[in-house]
Amino acid sequence: MRLVSFQNDGHADAGLLREDRVFPLKSVGFPDAVSFIAAGPKEHERVEGWLKQASSRDLIPLHSVKLTAPVPRPPKILCIGLNYRDHAKESKMEVPAVPTVFAKYASSVIGPDEPIVLSSATQKPDYEAEFAVVIGKKAKQVQRAKWEDCVFGYTIVNDVSARDVQLATSQWTLGKSFDTFAPMGPHIVTVDEVMDPHALEIRLSIGGETLQHSNTRELIFGVPELIEYLSQMMTLEPGDIISTGTPAGVGLGRTPPRWLKPGEEVLIEIENVGSLRNPVIAEQERS
Repeated sequence: MRLVSFQNDGHADAGLLREDRVFPLKSVGFPDAVSFIAAGPKEHERVEGWLKQASSRDLIPLHSVKLTAPVPRPPKILCIGLNYRDHAKESKMEVPAVPTVFAKYASSVIGPDEPIVLSSATQKPDYEAEFAVVIGKKAKQVQRAKWEDCVFGYTIVNDVSARDVQLATSQWTLGKSFDTFAPMGPHIVTVDEVMDPHALEIRLSIGGETLQHSNTRELIFGVPELIEYLSQMMTLEPGDIISTGTPAGVGLGRTPPRWLKPGEEVLIEIENVGSLRNPVIAEQERS
């Protein structure tokens, strides 16, 4: 299944994709994406059966809705820093012995095709292509071997970063949580549709130029390790996002550094997950 959130005639809804149409989940009692995610596998199977049998009258053409982030207000956005060896090297930082964890706030989240707004509070806005995990149920102290039991699916996150603000102190959160600095989407692919989350090509390009290209097999801490580690300290909840880190090629690691500029468009592609596209605009251009 592919789960989306969208706006239709000014109303927020969630839905399941069937080719170029959307099956609205409000029609079967789910007001938003998180309520559907939390419903569990049996409900998911039941609704998927309805989706397969739905007539065209029950579906909305995809072109007539505006996609938003698949989880517009995640309970938690947990990000993993320095989780590719080549990125740690280009950042001139040690490969971590344990996961480096920070948070982004839900107010940073935008969806596909929404603009990344470059605030005047930063002169060094940077991009980070990331493979993200969406938690499917409440989970605490998860054993590594049981990681799949609590995962609903996968999506794409661009961990946009204000490097001058981020690196001004040892705490990264502020530089990671500007408004619009967490593009996400375009949908969530359920866990059953991705055979191996640790064998996916990941690529970021701007204006046709590839700036990041790697594979999730290069992750230092994979999805099982991250879920086990995080769930020792906190309860994971349906709709939580774990953004697993970015590979080499970020603007900070280039000579000279390469920062995001108004008028550009960032495209992130992850094999078997999808493509996330966002334009970049200056703060003054925001309506």
